[in-house]
Amino acid sequence: MVQLHEILEGSSSSSSTHGHGYDVFLSFRGLDTRHSFTNHLYNALIHANINTFLDDEEIETGEDLKPELESAIKSSKASVIVLSQNYADSTWCLDELVLILEQRRISKHVVIPIFYHVEPAHVRKQEGSFGDAMANHIQKMEAEANTDKRSKWAQKIDRWSNALREVADLKGKDANGSYDVILTNSFQAKEANSRVVSATANSDLPAACHLAKQAFDETINELDSLSEESYNDITRLEVEFIDEIVNDIFRKLQIPSRFPLPEVIGMEDSINFVTSWLKDTSSHTTDILTILGMGGMGKTSLAKYVYALHFHEFDTSSFIENITGRCDEKFNGLLDVQKQMYHDISKRSSVLVHDVSTYTLMIENAVALKKVFLVLDDISSPNQLDALLGSKGFHPGTKIIITTKDAWLTKICALFKTKVKPKHTTYEIELLSEIDSQKLLCNHAFMCNNPKEGYEEVSKNLVKYCEGHPMALKVLGRSLYNRDVTYWEGYIDRLKKENGSPINNVLRMSFDSLPSENDKELFKHIACIFVGMDINFTVTILEACDIETKTGITNLIDKCLLSIRWNNELVMHRLVQEMGRFVVREESLYKPWERSRLWGHESFRVLKQKKGTENILGLTLDMRLLEKEKLHGSLELKIDALSKMDSLMLLQLNYVQITGSYKNFPEELRWLCMHGFPLNSIPMDLPMENLVALDMSYSNIESFGICHSYQQRPSKRIKQLIGSCSKGQRLLRSLKILNLSFCEQLRSLGGFDYLPTLEKLILRGCIGLFEVCESIEQCAQLIFVDLSYCNKLEKHTRILRMLKRVETLLLDGCYLKQSRIKIRDMDSSKMLPDNNTDINTKSYSTAVVESIPSDLKFLANSLPRSLVVLSLANNNLSIESFPMDFSCLVMLKELCLDGNPIVSLPNCVRSLPRLENLSMSYCNMLTSVERPPHTLKRLKLFGDSDGNPLLHKLLFDPQMSPLIFLVEWQLFAPSSFEFEGLIKVQPMEGVEKKVLRSLGWTNLDFLNERRVRTNVRFRGSEESEIQMYYEFGIFSTIYGGIEMPNWITDRIKGPSISFTVPSSPNNLTGLNFCCVLASPFQHDRLEFDLKPIIFRNITKNLTWVYIHYIEKVGGNCVILLSHWMFGKNEVECGDHITVTVVEKPNDYFSAVCKECGVSFVFDYGEADALDYYKSWNHIIGGDLTATRFQSGEYLLQNMRFITGRYHFYVFSQPFKQNLKHSVEESLAWHSGGWPLRIYDSGVFLQSYWTLSVGLYVFCAISKSA
Repeated sequence: MVQLHEILEGSSSSSSTHGHGYDVFLSFRGLDTRHSFTNHLYNALIHANINTFLDDEEIETGEDLKPELESAIKSSKASVIVLSQNYADSTWCLDELVLILEQRRISKHVVIPIFYHVEPAHVRKQEGSFGDAMANHIQKMEAEANTDKRSKWAQKIDRWSNALREVADLKGKDANGSYDVILTNSFQAKEANSRVVSATANSDLPAACHLAKQAFDETINELDSLSEESYNDITRLEVEFIDEIVNDIFRKLQIPSRFPLPEVIGMEDSINFVTSWLKDTSSHTTDILTILGMGGMGKTSLAKYVYALHFHEFDTSSFIENITGRCDEKFNGLLDVQKQMYHDISKRSSVLVHDVSTYTLMIENAVALKKVFLVLDDISSPNQLDALLGSKGFHPGTKIIITTKDAWLTKICALFKTKVKPKHTTYEIELLSEIDSQKLLCNHAFMCNNPKEGYEEVSKNLVKYCEGHPMALKVLGRSLYNRDVTYWEGYIDRLKKENGSPINNVLRMSFDSLPSENDKELFKHIACIFVGMDINFTVTILEACDIETKTGITNLIDKCLLSIRWNNELVMHRLVQEMGRFVVREESLYKPWERSRLWGHESFRVLKQKKGTENILGLTLDMRLLEKEKLHGSLELKIDALSKMDSLMLLQLNYVQITGSYKNFPEELRWLCMHGFPLNSIPMDLPMENLVALDMSYSNIESFGICHSYQQRPSKRIKQLIGSCSKGQRLLRSLKILNLSFCEQLRSLGGFDYLPTLEKLILRGCIGLFEVCESIEQCAQLIFVDLSYCNKLEKHTRILRMLKRVETLLLDGCYLKQSRIKIRDMDSSKMLPDNNTDINTKSYSTAVVESIPSDLKFLANSLPRSLVVLSLANNNLSIESFPMDFSCLVMLKELCLDGNPIVSLPNCVRSLPRLENLSMSYCNMLTSVERPPHTLKRLKLFGDSDGNPLLHKLLFDPQMSPLIFLVEWQLFAPSSFEFEGLIKVQPMEGVEKKVLRSLGWTNLDFLNERRVRTNVRFRGSEESEIQMYYEFGIFSTIYGGIEMPNWITDRIKGPSISFTVPSSPNNLTGLNFCCVLASPFQHDRLEFDLKPIIFRNITKNLTWVYIHYIEKVGGNCVILLSHWMFGKNEVECGDHITVTVVEKPNDYFSAVCKECGVSFVFDYGEADALDYYKSWNHIIGGDLTATRFQSGEYLLQNMRFITGRYHFYVFSQPFKQNLKHSVEESLAWHSGGWPLRIYDSGVFLQSYWTLSVGLYVFCAISKSA
């Protein structure tokens, strides 16, 4: 057996010798699964951007496969072994298996066995087909006359048998099921049947062949007898199983930025061109690449593909998708785009800016000093470029990709008028070739690259019809998925009868093929009204319009007509949306008032001309988006223009000047959105009885509803507190969502006893609101309340106490720390001061006003016990503002404390019994996070340290749940921080002298006034004072010099030293190892790799491989001094030890170890100063289970990061059982409840792309990590 230390001493690892040429090697029996399961799995892996080796794809026919297979296995990070019925028949498969398991033992090679219709017990015990196969191999061995060959056979069989037992003991995936057996057998049957038929052409078949043919025919008949529905169910189950495997590989390989990339079939040349442009560093200015092409050509996919693979190579980056769509759909869409870009680049928290030019200045300042990679997708206007790029220029080395349909746009933007003009390159995407077109069509129609048998001609005809347009091919393939040839032929005939362009015809046919009228109506609603909106909001409204959405949305996703962004936003390709709107226009080409839905200018004209009809179901109009020059006359509209729209259910009138009586408003409305509503109250004659959602954001209303009916006239002061009261209030039985955000004139809110079904109340940014009526207690179904930035709101405590069923409560920016006004009960004879005068006015209410301190301590007991999500961001809360206990919030799972000046984790947070998600981003005074609740699954620490990072301590409960840790590493103090139990970094001058004495480190005066340059990937290069590092029970320091300390007694030239621990009456407590590392470079400013140290106790057969926290160091020559702390008989007197610094002879960046040496530290009875360090769990002599590579061998490596802007950390002991659940939950994957499949390009794992670039495994770097 090749041992770990031998590999490290020699070639370092298999991967270092061969390089990781592949992510995954597929080992399978071709006869069993080549044309079925393995082919589908291979396609899914490739689609997910997992570089996969498949023997018949990578090696030409006729070559000797053995060397290529060995090389592929050794250069792969993982292997998937498909153990099928005939796997053990093949000596090739068995040799692959042996080599794969060898790689698993000597490196981090991940092995995933799939038991494909075989039992693990049969593999382990070599029973059933595996027993038969091994018996055949033994029979061949015994028949071998040559003694040497027979001996080799015996050795091979022994290795094969051991390998089968080993792989059966690994945790794998089980693919048993009769439905798969039928499918698998059918492929075998068809192949075998064709051979049998060929044989009968020239000779009679023996009886056995007849029986075999009969069995094959029965299998085919069994498959043919399956209904289309059953066949679809079978296919769907296999897809889900393959998705599970792909997801598992994603997590185990920790692939950086590997969200399933967009399909790039036929775009290899384009990818190579853009990649070459990206890698070109010859320019000394900003490089801009404009990617041109008509809609649906793959401009976005190309940019996204390159961005995902290379964005981590820059200081900062941003990918902004669908800019034109976002600008067209919202008045302030460009402002939203600027906000995203600024946040991505600067990493600063959101700022309240309402001016495009101001944001442009902020962006210019943010990019001036950073090398940026920026992608601006779908630009249609020079104004968009000017707002996003400014005119001051970017930092040299910046790369900008712009996708657009217009070639002239880029060069006329303001950036090209600067003194140092950017270097501009244009690239135009071409249509796909016929071969690539067929691959793309078949990929969606058959889930493989080639047409099924019998479909060759129809697929060829469709490829010609689409003329190489990727979008058309993709949508067409999904529309014809699982359809028979006759259906394909009819589809082609219908397409040819259409007069439009191929892409439009294909999209229209995809719409026509939707399975029900419900799905078609759903599609039209979304295309005309709801693109860009939240899916849950949309579902709530459309369900009230008798539209079935759950199945409908799934069907639209399956047809590639709709996708869902990571944040639950509904997304349509612009071509698809235009097709949907064209379908609506076709309802009446020249009389828009007879259509079912209206938007934009046509909405205005129909209303202006008062031509509305009962055909209209939905109408949207935002006056800010209209081109005023196309409108004639007055912009004022009359309400009676809506009087004939009896069927109208969806109405959006944003910033519309509308006058008249509201009694003629349509009564069937389910959704009413009137941003910028001009009146100061909602008209009493507005029919709202059927409303499900009412959105009056950014309006001038001063009050909403009533609070109480008073028998006596209330005083002026009470009116100011509770708002005016009205009679005749109507019961709104259907209203579920009430949004009054940013109604700055709103003073009071009441009448909740007339809103029995209210579920969501959104009052964000109502800066004038000071009273919410106590009738809110009557809203028994209220589960979501947003009071953010309602900083004048009074009676917080009483209001919150009444929200008994609320699950989500947002209190951002409410200044809870400041004093508040509280209303308390008192006798009516008490006097109430009015307007701060000395005049006493008799109160007719049971409430008075008094000033009280109302910080979070006072509010805590008022918070609803039902809370699941609580946000207290930007409230200026210090650590003293928090209560001692939060345990009353027994259901709370998510807490946001962003933007508060807290210095540490508040004690009350630790008392939350179910807390899973905690965010403390932009808490720029934060110095430590200690002992969060053991239930925590995700901790988020983003922010901007402003060049003065303070965070230095993170302490976790060793028994806590798996933890996803998202962090901006620049928040950590560079010279001193601690992850308790994992790593501690501190300046040497701050280390207590008694600690240094316990280490045997004396006479360290030579370290004074010296600095060293180190490099950790997530921080970059830093020059700092000499530091001490502690991890795994190993103390170390690095400093410049060529002479080891004089108390390093045993020395030797070169990278390795062997010795026997000397005898002593005292116990050995530790060993000091020191080495002198010389730079391979001439220039002392260049950095070289810090190499692993292998510590072997040959006597006790123990090996520790230590990979230091620091990755690179700078200087001509440095000293690495380390102390290995022992204490539980790991090393004793008389043990034979070898310590080696791993060197790579041909590695250009590898240091040369000129000298190394050791000294011993014994226990002389002095007080132990290392008690704290010994209390850590994951140290030598402690629990290193998670780092164990194999028996007696440990890989000690804490900080192995995957480069990126954000990082995921998984902490558990052990972590493996819970990794899948915790990662999926923390990523909010499937948060909307919609099925996301590996084949849905642009949908699968979008949140993974947005949130993460890497996975770091805390204390779990093991053979299966």
